[in-house]
Amino acid sequence: MNNAELIAGIKNRANQVYDNLSTQELIDLAISTGEGRLTDKGALAADTGEFTGRSPKDKFMVKDELTANTVWWGPVNQAFEPEKFDALLVRMCEHLEGKTLYSRHAYACADDDYRLNIQVITESAYQNLFAKNLFLRPSEAEVASAPTEWLILAVPSFMADPQRDGTRQHNFTIVSMSRKIILIGGSGYTGEIKKGIFGVLNYILPQERGVLSMHCSANIGQKGDTAVFFGLSGTGKTTLSADPQRALIGDDEHGWSQDTVFNFEGGCYAKCVGLTEEKEPQIWNAIKPGALVENVRFFEGSDVPNYEDISVTENTRVAYPIDHIDGIAIPSIGKAPENIFFLTADAFGVLPPISKLSPDQAMYHFISGYTAKVAGTEAGVTEPQATFSACFGQAFLPLHPAKYAQMLGEKLKQNSHINVWLVNTGWTGGPYGVGERMKLKFTRAMITAALEGELVGSFEQHPVFGVYMPESCPNVPTELLNPRHTWADSDAYDAQCDKLAQLFNDNFEKFAEGSSEEIKAAAPVMRAQA
Repeated sequence: MNNAELIAGIKNRANQVYDNLSTQELIDLAISTGEGRLTDKGALAADTGEFTGRSPKDKFMVKDELTANTVWWGPVNQAFEPEKFDALLVRMCEHLEGKTLYSRHAYACADDDYRLNIQVITESAYQNLFAKNLFLRPSEAEVASAPTEWLILAVPSFMADPQRDGTRQHNFTIVSMSRKIILIGGSGYTGEIKKGIFGVLNYILPQERGVLSMHCSANIGQKGDTAVFFGLSGTGKTTLSADPQRALIGDDEHGWSQDTVFNFEGGCYAKCVGLTEEKEPQIWNAIKPGALVENVRFFEGSDVPNYEDISVTENTRVAYPIDHIDGIAIPSIGKAPENIFFLTADAFGVLPPISKLSPDQAMYHFISGYTAKVAGTEAGVTEPQATFSACFGQAFLPLHPAKYAQMLGEKLKQNSHINVWLVNTGWTGGPYGVGERMKLKFTRAMITAALEGELVGSFEQHPVFGVYMPESCPNVPTELLNPRHTWADSDAYDAQCDKLAQLFNDNFEKFAEGSSEEIKAAAPVMRAQA
């Protein structure tokens, strides 16, 4: 049975199917069925139920002839039997008998050369609104002429039987690359829909189309130059890519073809915890009619969200179409990048505030995906904790991380004019608890200087990490540029530097097999080994 026949069968089972409803129609139905309520700014607020975030341990991929020898199997990509998938799909379809469903045509990839047509069938109106906001929106003519390639079936009320179905527990996300189907059950968290397709693109584009898929934000300058920003949570990716002098291509998922950087999505899925107009004006102003706010609580007796209230989850979110933001690139496409930024909030206080990377170093730091978090969960605990996420998005990589790093290296070596920068938005003058956080105005000045080609003077090589530190930068105190000079105790800096280098090396061990000698050679070298 092909997907067109499957979709027809699902619709025949249902009591009612709403196709491609407008935003307002979805909001009205969500309110009338008790799925949500309006905020003071006219956004729809809905709760996602038992799950308020992704469940990585319950994500699976079908292991068959197509994927058996291509997927990076392990904790990130857990294997699922084809027969179990087919049986589970039958049970889900039977579960939809007599239900009301919401169906939507959408697509991913703003560059038409790589367009992926999707049909999303959901059990809830708010899930369908999410899909409308986050994916790209085809015209009526395109819907009529473009066949569905991928099907997403999202049914929160369907609970798996682990013993019978082969899942870990009652919730699941399962991807079949061969059948081009994503099954989501037992969870109403909409992020599973978004990241399901991201994982599909991370499999298809690098292998079949020669496109590097990236978990990053991107923007375009007034001269048409593209910049790409990688960074894990807390590193400043959203803040630093939101530049009034540059047009936003997108904030989360992109592809880099031979000639273009293009957005995979048609919207943004932003965190709301602690949100204020002062801190994140773009996100604040995007929460208006048509936006979907998830798992927030309200000030008592009002329809005003309390973004400080994390009694349900810290992962409160808002999903909105990208045109809710001023100053976006239309369409969401730029040229190949001229500057790439790896953002890290180094709580060890070791890495330079900005440094230039060679192509081999870029591959190494890309595959490492480093940042650091402050413990802070217990009184008196101030020791930084290193966090590594391969390619700044390990949870969404169906292929070995070295595949993406190698592609990055090839693009850099083919385009020697591209600059790659490692930017530390974390601590200087000491680790967390001793030093201080790098001032945002200095980080912005360094990124501006890099974008405008002003970091072209002399560079000093870091003795352990080997990266190249500029000796001067406009509007930044020179003493900040070499982190060792900001510490009162140079020996303490050296010891902390070796400690972080060891953490890098320990983390990289699991990627060594499958990585090139060039990537391995770019690892930090501790002083005792030098």
